[in-house]
Amino acid sequence: MSKFIISSSETQSMHKAIVLIGMIVLTGISVNYAHSQEISLATFQETAQIMIDKKTAQDVTASITLQSTSIQEIKVPANVEQRIRENDHIAAVIITNQDECILGVSNESCILINVKRNPNDTNFPAIQNSTLNISEQFIDEINDMFDTKAKLHSTFIQPSDEVNTTLQTSGVISGKGTISAVYTMPMEDTTSMYEKISAILIPKIIRESGGFYDVARNLSTDENAKMTFSIIPSENKSLLQLKVSTNYSETPSNTDKIDPLKFLQTTELKRSEYFSEGFYPLNSIIQVVIISPEETNISDVEGNIVSTQIIDDERIPTDITNHGWVFDPEEGQVIQGKYIFGKKTSVSSDELEFSLGGENTQTKKQEFDESIVVVIIIAIASSAAALFYLKGYKK
Repeated sequence: MSKFIISSSETQSMHKAIVLIGMIVLTGISVNYAHSQEISLATFQETAQIMIDKKTAQDVTASITLQSTSIQEIKVPANVEQRIRENDHIAAVIITNQDECILGVSNESCILINVKRNPNDTNFPAIQNSTLNISEQFIDEINDMFDTKAKLHSTFIQPSDEVNTTLQTSGVISGKGTISAVYTMPMEDTTSMYEKISAILIPKIIRESGGFYDVARNLSTDENAKMTFSIIPSENKSLLQLKVSTNYSETPSNTDKIDPLKFLQTTELKRSEYFSEGFYPLNSIIQVVIISPEETNISDVEGNIVSTQIIDDERIPTDITNHGWVFDPEEGQVIQGKYIFGKKTSVSSDELEFSLGGENTQTKKQEFDESIVVVIIIAIASSAAALFYLKGYKK
């Protein structure tokens, strides 16, 4: 199992996180435990996310994401990944059966090759030619990789970052001015598509290790489920991300009692046994995001709330060996919570339930304790863990 490597092309939002690296080590690891077992971060990560929109869409979206920067853990051919990454014009490669992957595509699955616009191209024919010159270098290999026969549909100039929102990827796959070379193929149901794509991409050792993968596989059978796989290149490595999500448009979103696992269609969420050979407390995360039309707050948390400190406006766990919720913010119109497993290997529904409104559940704000500076010696090893925990936390 390889360790996470930070690329120099990370966004500027990472700069602040780097400043917090030492802090999360100081506040995130108990001294006695730090001497007894190494805290590590693997390249393979599993994330469950529940987004409850009470304000605009009035729906709930549940998803499981498996991702890695290692082509040994998500098996993209090395030569294809390298060529995509070394092509400075490619922003992302995506395969999805998401409804209307771009405007004008309906009832078809898509392969998108997103290309950064050449500033020298001043009209649409020039933009189209430049985009297709790049995408045609890769589409045959991508079709071979996924055993697909996608054909060119169109080129599309992205007017905004809407594709990021639609496909709900963690990395930036498009932005204003990005050009999508759109290749389409017959729509495939999510169950069979996820089964095929995950068998191609996810090695047997991970598939047989259970965890979030088993929940994702079950979630793919939901009638509203959709899947997306993306390759998001950076300077040294690509982020490889396989995601399945489902939408509950008819689920009442005005309930004040939140049961996150209900939306993942399970009563227990286990960590992958792939992490059983070491201590990887930040490689399995549950995140809940609640968007409310009015001010609300967290209350009646059934399970643990992790002790935290506020450092540079970030709420940081004082000990990541403990399990429980970190809510940040815990009140307002947008509430976010992350559940960390600590040394636990599973969590049940009754440990994750909480309510909105009622008496405010305030987590204790503690003062920074300089007496534990001894653990700064493992700051370098834990820097990736800090970045992983903070990355996208306030998206």
